[in-house]
Amino acid sequence: MSRIIAIYGIIAGAIVAVGMMVSMATGVAMGMAGMAIGYLTMLIALSMVFAGIKRYRDVHCGGAIRFSTALGVGLGISVIATLFYVVGWEIYLYGTDYQFMPDYIAATLEAKRQAGANAAELKRMAAEMQGYLTAYADPVTRVLMTFSEIAPVALLMTLISALLLRRPGFMPARPTATL
Repeated sequence: MSRIIAIYGIIAGAIVAVGMMVSMATGVAMGMAGMAIGYLTMLIALSMVFAGIKRYRDVHCGGAIRFSTALGVGLGISVIATLFYVVGWEIYLYGTDYQFMPDYIAATLEAKRQAGANAAELKRMAAEMQGYLTAYADPVTRVLMTFSEIAPVALLMTLISALLLRRPGFMPARPTATL
């Protein structure tokens, strides 16, 4: 079980970390489109949870798996993928001299200014965003915030996969051809 968890967790983690790095490096990550691309990348990466549980069920459990076992395999894969995501984000921040939050705040304020916000609204928003900047400077808070981005998606993928794959008739293993 641990081998399957490690292999599929590393694949999922690599996909999500590389996807995040590419979107940040290309500037796609800002705005709603960037958020959509980010969550789509998470879904693609976390499809490895389904693949890993199915592989474990079909190869190691003879085609049948209990929900609790499937949940354990899925959570293991999800934890590894989440760790890759968090570590990847921290590496990105380090490589960019922790400029993400100041750049994000400046872009958000500029977008509000261009949308016609008055000086009082901009001042209130700048003060609010300064609180985010202060919180984001704390490594523990930042790691927890980053973890909270992917953890709900990972948990949802794990629950859905475990519920579906606990049924032996759902996508049964194909018999292998013999020569």
